[in-house]
Amino acid sequence: MPRFPSLRTTGAPGIYFVVRTTSLGYDGVVSQSFRCQWYLVPLLGWIVIAQAVANDLKRASKEDLWALETLRFPGDVEASGEFHLIDTILDSEHQRVGLRAVPQADRLTWLRRVSFDLIGLAPTIADQEAFLNDRSESAYETVVDRLLSDSQHGVRYARHWLDVLRYADIDERMPAGSSLYHWRDWVIRALNRNLPYDAFVRTQLTGIEVRERTTINALGYRSRRKPRLDNLFALGYLARGATSRGDGDHALAMSAVETTSSAFLGMTVACAKCHDHFYDPITLEDYYRMKALFDPLILRDIPLATAPQIVQYGNDLRTYELRKKDIDEAIALIEAPYRDRLYRERVEMLTEGIQEIIRKPDSERSPEERKIADDYFPVLRIDVGKIREVMPKEVATNYDATRDQLKALKRPAALPNFLTVEEDAKRREIVRYVLNSGEASRPETNRVVTPGFLFEPEGTEFSDGFRESFVDWLTAKENLLFGRVVVNRIWQWHFGKGLHSKANDFGSLAEEPPLRPLLDGLVAEFLAHDFDMKWLHKRIVLSAAYRRASAFDENQYQANQTRDRGNEFYWRFPLRRLEAEPIYDALLALADQLNLSEGGPSYEVDEALDQPQRRGIYLKRGFRSQENRLPVFLEAFDAEDGRESCERREQTVTAPQALWLMNNPLVHQATRAFGARLSALAAGERLLGIELGYRMALGRSPTPSEIQTVLKYLEPYPNSFEALAWMLVNLDEFIYIR
Repeated sequence: MPRFPSLRTTGAPGIYFVVRTTSLGYDGVVSQSFRCQWYLVPLLGWIVIAQAVANDLKRASKEDLWALETLRFPGDVEASGEFHLIDTILDSEHQRVGLRAVPQADRLTWLRRVSFDLIGLAPTIADQEAFLNDRSESAYETVVDRLLSDSQHGVRYARHWLDVLRYADIDERMPAGSSLYHWRDWVIRALNRNLPYDAFVRTQLTGIEVRERTTINALGYRSRRKPRLDNLFALGYLARGATSRGDGDHALAMSAVETTSSAFLGMTVACAKCHDHFYDPITLEDYYRMKALFDPLILRDIPLATAPQIVQYGNDLRTYELRKKDIDEAIALIEAPYRDRLYRERVEMLTEGIQEIIRKPDSERSPEERKIADDYFPVLRIDVGKIREVMPKEVATNYDATRDQLKALKRPAALPNFLTVEEDAKRREIVRYVLNSGEASRPETNRVVTPGFLFEPEGTEFSDGFRESFVDWLTAKENLLFGRVVVNRIWQWHFGKGLHSKANDFGSLAEEPPLRPLLDGLVAEFLAHDFDMKWLHKRIVLSAAYRRASAFDENQYQANQTRDRGNEFYWRFPLRRLEAEPIYDALLALADQLNLSEGGPSYEVDEALDQPQRRGIYLKRGFRSQENRLPVFLEAFDAEDGRESCERREQTVTAPQALWLMNNPLVHQATRAFGARLSALAAGERLLGIELGYRMALGRSPTPSEIQTVLKYLEPYPNSFEALAWMLVNLDEFIYIR
């Protein structure tokens, strides 16, 4: 039957070093892989390094970076005008290049597109009917306002931001892991209440939304402003970077430098931890000056338990400790004669001089003797297995039973807490150095650094605090780099690619974007609207550029294909595959098994649909050195595990994606439930079931030819509605936005 063009391909076997680029065509995703045999990888690496060294003398200066320049857009375009800036600039570019824009997409295509875009969920049939019946001039705007006010909007865009900010539930070296979901939930709440972007960033770096650092009461007493209690959760952004409670490796500060620079400044500074940046005006000293801003931070636990929980925990802990003491004493009593015998035998095997030291009380040993005794401790330690080996059978049986009691005894679960950060005043005064290769144990004591940051204006003072002064500059409207990075990022989330090609890197390696006037014009509008992110979303999705169709007749638009095959000037809407989480959510929604509740701990993926499951953002994800903790389907559909800041998810086309949709137990349960829903809604009427299935799964009605093909397809199946449901979720159109 006529299908959405098949996009699933498999690569040729072999071992390759792959650099993959993806272009989005009207008929699907065309992947181009530049592949080299594995033995060429070292050679390529040396070539890259040699080129970098050769270009070292050509390192860009601050003046060379276009992203630091003043805004540049056509003189007849004013940010406060009534026209639509996006379409005005794009129409002008189309005329200049000789392009003809495709018509607008039909209403239901746009509705499905914008629904997945703004809330990550498909429009219901009721949503579709309401939009089709609203013939007013404000119909599109009404839909957008409804979606932006939906609490699921925060869930959708939090997932985007968490990719950029390196969220992970699981990391063997992350002490904040068990409570980090509170930060994720803060991000969702902040986006839903439309916290301005400057405050969104400021709160995650300082815990305080506003720029004012002090308050004054009615008596004229001025005091330093403290974070609101709920905003302490925002500091999970910083706590996430620590790899140990004591932060001996300075990972907290270095993570803050690298993630903050990539996410909010669009500058990659990680390499400057070991050497000056090869291309951008970022030196080794710049890195460690910025690190000094965050060096005073330490981890701090915030108890989240109520008073009754604390009292109950104390009672349970005392009961546990008393019971454990009784069992420990019983075990020690059984072990004593056998442990003592084995210990004596091992001591007697040592030389007389060592025996004398071992038999001395510790208080009578000299420092040298204590070291000797410590060295022999592993030799003299008696393990449980060795003790049990010398026990008579009946004693061993009693011993095992007693130890089983100890194993069965469970310590009370720890009280809920949240790991945040706070500034240690004493650490503000510590002298800081450049670290050799980023190793905290190797300071270069001849290279002292003072707090500072990239592109720091002359005369910057840190009287309000290290981080606070940096954040004031970072989030100021005068810092156009800050505005350019976020506007480009949000544009990318709507169109699949940014106006600037590298969302995390506005340095000298990426060329000035061809549509810089559009980027700069949007930045001007965004600043004029005080960093209002929902305003920017609305501005973009109501544009003609966003409402264009993705499909087109190649013969009619042959000139476009010649002049702009990559759609750099947005003469059509780019076809995009859904990310892993919306695909998961869509399956559960069709099965009527999607729980839309918000917040709370992350959960393990469960392939048994015995109860409603929460949205994909709440699935546990992360990594361990010996274990992949990213659910299989998330990995198959290119989700990130939080190890690095992800500027843009890959959109691969692989066999495992198709196999998961065809064969996974969760998919089979979801399609069975979806089929049962269709059967009930259609009262067993097959034609009505096909209509409803298409509307629910694909957001549109089937064509007459599709209906005939589907009827023929369903003939062999006794349970035709279940077969229909499975077929619909395995159409490429189900996982693509067009």
